Amino acid sequence: MNTPKGKYAWTVKVGEKGQIVIPKEAREAFSINPGDTLILLGDEKRGIAIPPKNTFETFMKRIFKEDDK
Repeated sequence: MNTPKGKYAWTVKVGEKGQIVIPKEAREAFSINPGDTLILLGDEKRGIAIPPKNTFETFMKRIFKEDDK
């Protein structure tokens, strides 16, 4: 399946301790290195997201915007 440029999807498995492994391709695409701190965002209706570090502020505004406005 061809995906649009810059769009990605990977699957991960959750281990017994609740840990996930970020695929190598994802770490390379988003420059995630050992020791980096990541942000995990959650919304019961929309799901879980781990935004790239450099887009966190914009992404956070979109995730937490009021649906009623």
